[in-house]
Formats: sequence, structure tokens, C-alpha cells
Amino acid sequence: MLSPEQKLFLRLTAAAATKSGHIFPEFAACEAALESTYGKSLIAREGNNLFGTKQHTHPIYGNLSLPTREFLHGGWTVVNAEWVKYPDTASCFADRMATLKRLSSVYPHYKAALEAGSGVTYVYEVSKTWSTDPNRANKVLDVYDEMAGDWNATA
Repeated sequence: MLSPEQKLFLRLTAAAATKSGHIFPEFAACEAALESTYGKSLIAREGNNLFGTKQHTHPIYGNLSLPTREFLHGGWTVVNAEWVKYPDTASCFADRMATLKRLSSVYPHYKAALEAGSGVTYVYEVSKTWSTDPNRANKVLDVYDEMAGDWNATA
């Protein structure tokens, strides 16, 4: 069950995603919740990085160097990585969409996500390449289902 604080995080991040032009802002907010532990992860707190976006080849924003857990070769392992440090959450969402578009010719799942007819399809497609967690899509959709009709609530 989502706490009031988690619901507020989801509403605020959905608003930031909408502001940035994300095609499925509520689903993107659920992705952000999962990826950033509802904004509590160090990378989210220190860098407004809600998706675990690693630094680009040609950096646009600042940089954070932190360890991460990756599901590699059938198991979880800790590796160090360079992460993007964003000035605000709207920039994070805008860069996420730009990244998906830029890499859609390289990763067919990104292309399919951008062309998805529903948020559910978007999450399944983007999760095939975005994350090393094989259960990511189902986890994101569980958050979405828990939020249910609370997207426009004021409390």
C-alpha cells in the first residue's frame, strides 16, 4: 500500500513528466518511483536523476560517480558508474525522452516504446532494454495499479 508521501511523489513527478512532454507521464512517474525509491535514492536526492540515467558520451548536465547494483550474467553485482546530475526533475524527464528518441534506431524496444498505443505497452517495451532487472515492467505496473484513481487527489 502506498503511503501519502509516496502518492505525493507520484503526483509531483507525473506533473514534471507532463511539463517535459513525456508521452505517458503517469507511467513515467511510476518508473521514477521504482528507479529512485520514490525520490529517496542518493542519485535522486543529489542529482535529480530519477531513472538511473548513466552519463552520456557527451555530457550535457553534471556528473555523479556512485556504485550501483546490476543484474548481469544471471546475478546481482555491484559496479561503479557515472550518472547524470540534473538541475531539476523536469530536465530529467526531458532528457529521458530525448535519450529514448536518440537511441530508438539502435534499440528496437525504445522505438516500440515511443510508438506504443498504451502506457502498459510503453512500460513493457522500454523495460526490455532500459533496466537489467528482468521484472522491472511488472514492478512499475504494480506501482501504477496501487496508485489507481489517486492521480488527481489533493491530499
